[in-house]
Amino acid sequence: MTLLTVKELTLAAHIEASPMFRHMPPDAQERLVAMASMRQLPDRARLHAKGDAPEGVYAVHKGIVRASASTADGREGLLALMEPGCWFGESSMLGNTPRTYDADAQGDSEVVLIPRAGLQGLLDARPELYQHIVPFLCQRIRLSMQLLESHALLPFEGQLARRLLILSRNAIQGDENQARVTLSLSQESLGRMLGSSRQSINKTLKMWEANGLIRQTYGSITLCDLALLESLASPG
Repeated sequence: MTLLTVKELTLAAHIEASPMFRHMPPDAQERLVAMASMRQLPDRARLHAKGDAPEGVYAVHKGIVRASASTADGREGLLALMEPGCWFGESSMLGNTPRTYDADAQGDSEVVLIPRAGLQGLLDARPELYQHIVPFLCQRIRLSMQLLESHALLPFEGQLARRLLILSRNAIQGDENQARVTLSLSQESLGRMLGSSRQSINKTLKMWEANGLIRQTYGSITLCDLALLESLASPG
């Protein structure tokens, strides 16, 4: 019996928890562990820029990775904050298309990398493994459609609830029965995601906190009533 190193155990844990890889056969998971690596990112270090060729698919191990896009005049739109356990970069990797956003470390961070060449080689040799990845891609498409729907149909309060719930799915990491979720998230970041002022965010969050929907501490928001937030995020 081969004993795994601490690094290999860490990589194996991420792959076993991944919605893309956790149902793959053990020998395929072992190959993924063998090709994976860890990358350290100091605070504000860039993982990749918009337009870069896809290096592979990533998972956050420690810290937070910011996904953002900027305009020519320097305005930044915050797209997402990826916390530990979150996988990202799969669409560019599988489609071999340029990255569509900048990815930067927020605080000292560490990511898992599964290189494109190794993963694509595995999928080419065993195309039946795609059946484990397609549901994850479909979920990504559904989340994108939900965001478009919220901007088109929901009032501000519903848009805010929808965004928090989508962010919570990264933090839950597969435990859909979790009663409450804590997000490492500031009001300023939420404002950038929604294109709204911090004052509007603060007013709504204070009202929700008074009614027991959330709890706030410095730099974090705990979602205490997921069912009620779901009702706020539903059109009509």
